[in-house]
Amino acid sequence: MRAWSKAVSVGVALGVALFVAFGLIALVAAHPGASDLKPGPIDQDAVKPAEQMGKAFAMVAAHVRPAVVSVYSEKTLRFQAPDFESPFGDDFFRQFFGRQFPQNQPRPRPMPREYRVPQRGTGSGMIIDKQGHILTNYHVVSDVDDIKVQLADKRIEPFEAEIVSSDPQTDVAVIRMKGNVPEDLPAVEFGDSDAMEVGDLVMAIGAPFGYAQTVTTGIISAKGRSSVGINAYEDFLQTDAAINPGNSGGPLVNMRGEVIGINSAIATSIGQFAGVGFAIPINMVKGILPTLVKGEKVTRGMLGVMIQEVTPELAKEFGLTEAKGALVAQVNADSPAAKGGVKAGDVIVRYDGKEVEDTKRLRAMVAATAPGKEVKLVVIRSGKEETLTMRVTKMTPEMTAGMMPSEEGAGVLGKLGMSVQTLTPDLAKEFGLQATEGAIVTDVQEGSAASLAELERGDLIVEADRQKVASADDLEEALSKAKDKDTVLLFVKRKSGSIYRVLHMK
Repeated sequence: MRAWSKAVSVGVALGVALFVAFGLIALVAAHPGASDLKPGPIDQDAVKPAEQMGKAFAMVAAHVRPAVVSVYSEKTLRFQAPDFESPFGDDFFRQFFGRQFPQNQPRPRPMPREYRVPQRGTGSGMIIDKQGHILTNYHVVSDVDDIKVQLADKRIEPFEAEIVSSDPQTDVAVIRMKGNVPEDLPAVEFGDSDAMEVGDLVMAIGAPFGYAQTVTTGIISAKGRSSVGINAYEDFLQTDAAINPGNSGGPLVNMRGEVIGINSAIATSIGQFAGVGFAIPINMVKGILPTLVKGEKVTRGMLGVMIQEVTPELAKEFGLTEAKGALVAQVNADSPAAKGGVKAGDVIVRYDGKEVEDTKRLRAMVAATAPGKEVKLVVIRSGKEETLTMRVTKMTPEMTAGMMPSEEGAGVLGKLGMSVQTLTPDLAKEFGLQATEGAIVTDVQEGSAASLAELERGDLIVEADRQKVASADDLEEALSKAKDKDTVLLFVKRKSGSIYRVLHMK
């Protein structure tokens, strides 16, 4: 019985083995070449373009890396521990030490103890001259106690460094190496960031997560990013070259080895690179760099206009083919714009030879212009292009120019959902208006056409459908004549400035 059982077991085992063997044979037969472990041939002609590109990247990296430094900062946080008192009281200690333990005797309180905790940071920078000046981000070196710079040649100990000058509004700073600076310091070369096109190859160099001299590559993903919300003046280059914490202040370079940007920020919710990085265009820095190197404060240019975004509705009202440019809502008296012939209602589409996409783009370009420079403005006025020339002046707190504030509000007449009154001296004083005539909005109905037009109480309507409005009757008459239109353009004065609004009539 056992012999028969053993024979059956052997038979089953042989059957399984034969089944597996035939299965493998069938599998190999079904996939010819699967058992061939020899590597396939490489067509050298096919890989030559990739090799050439690799060599190009290697040459660019070798050219730029010696001038890229790691920037180490440290700040000492100081705080004092609170006084400590025993929670048990004197009775608790007398149980152990007897009556000799002092009772109701004042005891000296322990002195508060000061604790010091070092806070360290890492960034990047680029050498710009043989005197040891280094360009980096303001946020890399701001509000710190000590700065050290490590050159690419790590045989040299880190150098102490100091801030020469900075411009927080563009997040740019210049620091200088202290001590015996090497005489043969390499320096980066600046390129033309305006010449970069979307799709151009770029390389980022820096110290992400502290890993010095790291090189990543990618392309220019977009230009003119101005809604990042980091700096006061934004005109970022967007790239998909990997940028991580520690890359800030390092160069973004083109395939000629020229710096075209300063790596500054990433768009991510996890604190690490997610495919979207931002660099400050080097052309935005060139104008202020000599001032920073001298240790002086940056001065900015000013035109003297209040501007607002061109919405699709406004574009239609002003006869524009697309919603681009910056709409002039107000021109300050005796300003460069006033002297150059700019008028309210002009749409600025080109500044100093550069396209104006929106208000933030124009604001950044004007701010980067050196005071005293003569510039040309191309505006669209009454559907036609006009070129105006003016000399930019220095921006002062008393004469600032910028974007009109985006305010929610309401306004309109009768069925349009607003109440108005003819402006009087008392009303002008109440609402802080420097005007003598017009129709002032006193009430707005929520959800009305006036509300959708963002009119609000205190708005002074001085034009409706391009007709002058000197009173409430003038406004009602102008709107009555335009009742068959889809929209009416209003020109409104506010305490903060002037602004255009589009009112839907239907």
